[in-house]
Amino acid sequence: MPAENILEVHHLSKSVGQGEHQLTILTGVELVVKPAESIALIGESGSGKSTLLGILAGLDDGSEGEVFMFGQPLHQMDEEQRATLRAKNVGFVFQSFMLVPTLNALENVQLPALLRGENDKQSREQARALLTQLGLAGRLAHLPAQLSGGEQQRVALARAFNGQPGLLFADEPTGNLDRNTGDRIADLMFSLNRDFSTTLILVTHDEQLAARCDRRLRLRDGKLWEEV
Repeated sequence: MPAENILEVHHLSKSVGQGEHQLTILTGVELVVKPAESIALIGESGSGKSTLLGILAGLDDGSEGEVFMFGQPLHQMDEEQRATLRAKNVGFVFQSFMLVPTLNALENVQLPALLRGENDKQSREQARALLTQLGLAGRLAHLPAQLSGGEQQRVALARAFNGQPGLLFADEPTGNLDRNTGDRIADLMFSLNRDFSTTLILVTHDEQLAARCDRRLRLRDGKLWEEV
């Protein structure tokens, strides 16, 4: 695959179960993702959006097909190799925030860098700078339980962008937030997308959020269709 492509998918299918109980979730998915694109994965509940996101991120395997991330064949790699690739290049934002409850905001943002073996002082300053950029300079020492939902999601965004990943996956990033807070989180997410030239792939039921992306890809009957 061309080295400039962030993701490339060919003939991807995913089925679960066996025999007459087999369920086809994805079939014949083709996808090419360029650097700095923002892409919305949309579709009805149960259409396979989160399944596709998991396969693109190397968290799950397809039943057939090829998936390349940054030129590397995910479909030929073991879990340790995939984890190493993700640690260097990928950030995640989840609907449920997924913050470590016993770590404060600064420590939560710093954690991925420490797991990558980066310098403690440098990673701490990077975490502090990101939280400040997201308006949380006064919340560095607060535990997740002491933060509002919007503040927790901003901490999760800062954590995802720590290390300036080339690719960010977001699964319903505003799903647990009210409209005003969700809109603000979306503004921050797209501004970070622009500032760091990070490719953004998000799963969402929110048509307004999807409309802000460069591309809208709809899953229907296991197939991926691009909407114009």
